[in-house]
Amino acid sequence: MKFIPQSIADVVLIEPTIHSDDRGYFMESFKQDVFEGAIGYKINFIQDNESKSNKGILRGLHYQLPPYTQAKLVRVIKGSVLDVAVDIRQNSDTFGQHVSLVLSEENKKQLFVPRGFAHGFVVLSKEAIFSYKVDNYYAAQHERSIIWNDQDLDIDWQLNGKSLFLSTKDNQSVVFKNATYL
Repeated sequence: MKFIPQSIADVVLIEPTIHSDDRGYFMESFKQDVFEGAIGYKINFIQDNESKSNKGILRGLHYQLPPYTQAKLVRVIKGSVLDVAVDIRQNSDTFGQHVSLVLSEENKKQLFVPRGFAHGFVVLSKEAIFSYKVDNYYAAQHERSIIWNDQDLDIDWQLNGKSLFLSTKDNQSVVFKNATYL
């Protein structure tokens, strides 16, 4: 596995080692001791989540307030997505900046999104199956979201805004300057 730091500290792209032959492939998607050695601290993922979405579905930008903040290890099992992590740590040098990467079933890349980030993705393929591990439980009363098209964040979602589909909840998210930060 290769662990590649991104432009924002603590966000890490993970490229697994793929063993392929005429039968298919094998890879380790997570190995705790290797993972913790690469990120530099212990992590205890306690839940695995999976979603299926069609092209143009945008989920995010979600986060949870303390004590329910979450770190996530995300990957795509089928299809492709543009995955986005926004730094919402007020004391960070990269506060308000984001990382965006294409994750797909072909590249098998994963992204580690530490606590202190809003996270979202948009489906680029006909459909996508998105999988992620989290290190804290979901708590609806602590969930917040930032609107996907916030002008201050200036995220290029790679799809025309008219072809995006959001939940009612995500469409009612707040702009970045009105968000509750960590």
